[in-house]
Amino acid sequence: MTMSEKKQLELYIHIPFCRRKCLYCDFLSSVSDEVTEKAYTSQLIEEIRTQSKFYTDYQITTIFIGGGTPSILPAQWIANIIDAVYESFAVEAQAEITIECNPGTVGPDKLAFYKETGINRLSFGLQSTDDKELKLLGRIHTYDEFLKSYQDAREAGFTNINVDLMSALPYQSVESWKNTLRKTVMLKPEHISAYSLIVEEGTPFFKEYGNAEGKKKLPDEDADREMYALTGEILKEHEYERYEISNYAKPGFECRHNIGYWTGAEYLGVGLGASSYVFGRRFHSERDLGKYMDIRIHEDLTPLYQEVQELTEEDKMEEFMYLGLRMMKGVSGSDFMYLFGQNMFNAFAEPIRKNIAMHLLQEEAPYLKLTEKGIDVSNRVFADFYEYLPREKY
Repeated sequence: MTMSEKKQLELYIHIPFCRRKCLYCDFLSSVSDEVTEKAYTSQLIEEIRTQSKFYTDYQITTIFIGGGTPSILPAQWIANIIDAVYESFAVEAQAEITIECNPGTVGPDKLAFYKETGINRLSFGLQSTDDKELKLLGRIHTYDEFLKSYQDAREAGFTNINVDLMSALPYQSVESWKNTLRKTVMLKPEHISAYSLIVEEGTPFFKEYGNAEGKKKLPDEDADREMYALTGEILKEHEYERYEISNYAKPGFECRHNIGYWTGAEYLGVGLGASSYVFGRRFHSERDLGKYMDIRIHEDLTPLYQEVQELTEEDKMEEFMYLGLRMMKGVSGSDFMYLFGQNMFNAFAEPIRKNIAMHLLQEEAPYLKLTEKGIDVSNRVFADFYEYLPREKY
């Protein structure tokens, strides 16, 4: 089978370690030590090699190394992981290869090594340009340390950089958020991800801000809406195109890996707790680090797989809608017909009609997309498509 005949597969690689856990973070990550991190890297490489045996008719189109903070590992370990991927899988010549970096955890030598290894996209978790806000979030870096890391990345030759930003932080003002946006666009990153803080249960932030008294320390609804509006205005002013609800990019620099998640691409997640969607199934890997490390991966992958869900045709159709509508261009009726052999507007007549009437969705043939008003309440729109189809009907 030639490369052009192979099916496409995205690869996510999870590094679950941080130097310090951020106070708002509910991701599967923790503080660890070098011995554990080295042993985990070896187990991860073994998993990559073993998993590849089931994907001989696929080629990898994107690789995303996330965490946690992958950049805390020695550069050679990251190189070993990527080498294992290339040795085990067929990888597209122009594959997008991203690694998440914490400012202050990378320097000129490490970044140059990344470049030589084949990494061609960096994602910096900045969140804010205000040091007081960074400290409040529990970030381990200052804005100056971010600037140094960013400049080092440019000097290392990286021409595709994402910067993560977060609004609606405790005590944050509209003016502070505007300053963060202005300072970030001055650096001209190719991609910006702008999220509003979600106070997740189980985090230190939930204890502090998840109750009625704590919520008073967060920006009120009017300030939150103003921050949201400013994001679109300022980024559009600097020629960033909004292509997904929380993501903006210069033309041609949309994140291919993330687009795959929203458009139904198959992806394999390797490492602790990593999620996958392949062979019509969704599942995740073992989430307990001790149990993950004890699995004799080269002999049997079965203990690795958790909560395996076999997607029905109805599941796939509904996911096509509520995931695809995250994209600003929306979902295509032509693509729906090609994939499922049905008319999208008939299959989901009720939720489509309802949300068009409420001016939350609009039709621009062959696409159905969120309106500006719909983007504001997107989760409410998505809920109308979730488990909408009666299973006995098909």
